[in-house]
Amino acid sequence: MSDDGTWLVVGLGNPGPKYAGNRHNVGAMVVDELASRSGTKLTAHKARAAAATVRIGMLPGGAPGPAAVVAVPSSYMNESGGPVKALMTFFSVEVDRLLVVHDELDIPAGDVRLKKGGGEGGHNGLRSISSALGTKDYLRVRVGIGRPPGRMDPADFVLRDFGTTERKELPFLIGDAADAVEMVVTHGLVLAQQKFHSPA
Repeated sequence: MSDDGTWLVVGLGNPGPKYAGNRHNVGAMVVDELASRSGTKLTAHKARAAAATVRIGMLPGGAPGPAAVVAVPSSYMNESGGPVKALMTFFSVEVDRLLVVHDELDIPAGDVRLKKGGGEGGHNGLRSISSALGTKDYLRVRVGIGRPPGRMDPADFVLRDFGTTERKELPFLIGDAADAVEMVVTHGLVLAQQKFHSPA
């Protein structure tokens, strides 16, 4: 990985107030948190997204972290690939500096996991991005939402708002995921994995 160049951090979700509190939108919530930490808000971008240019995290010694664009596609989840590809082209971002933040059914609720590449696990947003880019080899921050209770269809589960108990924990989960993004960008994937994958 080169030491220069802009990062692109994309949080996945569906547009509009109807979906804003859904489990499927937790990636978008994390990007809002990253923008807030930099004292800015996302604004409409011609790449069918809302985006902001920020500094991510702090480097050792206290200097501001690398330049990054944080963004949420304004398309529906299953069409995320077009906006992501357009943002990468517009901001000249290489695929090794693309980091996608998304909800993950196969990770316990409240946990954050990090990886590069691999399958999409049935996630339509990831599938769209991999298809548009022609590669799966991008970084992911996977935000655990757990499996649906009983026989509930996973598709229904992800499109429901977080429950009452989950909402109490949600600020901590969003904070942890934002911290994970910052650590990947400032310290690299391996060190971030060592921190976030270790038992508490």
